Amino acid sequence: MTERHDPIAEHRRTRAALAETADRLVRLLRDTRGLGSPRALPAWSAPDVGAHVAAVFLVYCSSVSPEETVDWDRILPEAELPFGPRMAVVNGRAVTMIKEQIGGDSADFIAERADRFLRVTADLDLEAPVATPWYGPDPALTVAASTGLLLSECLMHGLDIARATGRPWRIDPDHARLVIGQALTTMMPLALDRVAARDADLLLDLAVRGGPRLYLTFRDATLTVTRDAPPRTPDCRVSTDPVTFLMVAFHRTPQWRAIALGRLRASGRRPWLAPRLTRYVPAP
Repeated sequence: MTERHDPIAEHRRTRAALAETADRLVRLLRDTRGLGSPRALPAWSAPDVGAHVAAVFLVYCSSVSPEETVDWDRILPEAELPFGPRMAVVNGRAVTMIKEQIGGDSADFIAERADRFLRVTADLDLEAPVATPWYGPDPALTVAASTGLLLSECLMHGLDIARATGRPWRIDPDHARLVIGQALTTMMPLALDRVAARDADLLLDLAVRGGPRLYLTFRDATLTVTRDAPPRTPDCRVSTDPVTFLMVAFHRTPQWRAIALGRLRASGRRPWLAPRLTRYVPAP
């Protein structure tokens, strides 16, 4: 059975979730001022992670608001690169640039830009295009996908900072569902490793407990994500709770642990193909 999907209501909930989570992130950043630079990710300290989120809000605001400008020559790579290497270059350069602009304190910047993004996009159609030159010369996301991606940045990087500083951080399952439905449906095809998936022929039924239900078709180095069941029978089904899927997708918890705990299960005709998902689609 095809799920009932109300994109307008889902987008409205995503906007509310982004406002709430950005506010939580800002409070976390303010509460952890003066704690030094504990390591949050392999290449970044907690303040670096805050600067990265500030840079993300900067570029998204620049795409929807004439009040914001970005020196793209400082951020974009000189040559065309695959998605993963391209994002490594863009993220590193953007963090350097934003730290020069705002120093080491990103809380106020994020608070102001989150408010600006939500204010400017309040009356835009959820399918309105949002230019995203940092992803490449062609992709343009929608307002809905951009809102979901900003929510994912706040959720996952709030977790990184909280872990590094010993603070609590909860990811609401409903917020995780919104990220999966609003953002990952767009980001997974963008992040596809076309070399790894060059000979792929796989239909995967991704059943997130409580929704959404997604169908991922890998074929000849492409990925199509739909909510409508395709005519062919899926090769395998992955059943997962929404928070676990985010944690595995963003490499915050290992896949084997989620399987061992029963939070990620594969079934269907060819369940052994399920692990290919994380091989074909690295962390977005």
